[in-house]
Amino acid sequence: MIGEVEFDSATFRRVLGHYPTGVCVVTASEPGGGPVGMVVGSFTSVSLDPPLVAFFPAKSSSSWPRIKAVGTFCVNVLASDQQPLCRQLAGGAADKFSGVSHRHSANGSPILDGVVAWIDCSLEAVHEAGDHYIVLGRVQALGVERPGPPLLFFQGRYGAFALLD
Repeated sequence: MIGEVEFDSATFRRVLGHYPTGVCVVTASEPGGGPVGMVVGSFTSVSLDPPLVAFFPAKSSSSWPRIKAVGTFCVNVLASDQQPLCRQLAGGAADKFSGVSHRHSANGSPILDGVVAWIDCSLEAVHEAGDHYIVLGRVQALGVERPGPPLLFFQGRYGAFALLD
């Protein structure tokens, strides 16, 4: 039947966990408040013309409303050796950016040191999608910092990418 679910959320999460995702940190700088950021595993390119990307924060996120209020953000693609940074920024510490080195993009958002790549965006649109939002960002600038394998999340664990010939 349409609309009826025949599985629970644990099954949904377990099955979708068989698809690896990259790990990114979305950052912004609050006026007078310093950096704010959130770890996301749901990031994708959307359009080349205009250049759009998307990520999907949970409605329960405490960081997303702060980033939304700024209106600009930077997506930082974490490198495979940045799992400690990921854990620090995903934690609930009051100052989770303590000791995190970064510089600011043209729009003022933190670009984290050592990331594989960064994508600087202005907020294009936000759409509700169940218990998450679909956030579209218009790419203003981007760059590769350190070519190499990104940090991946797969079946509840972190890992790295290996190229096959």
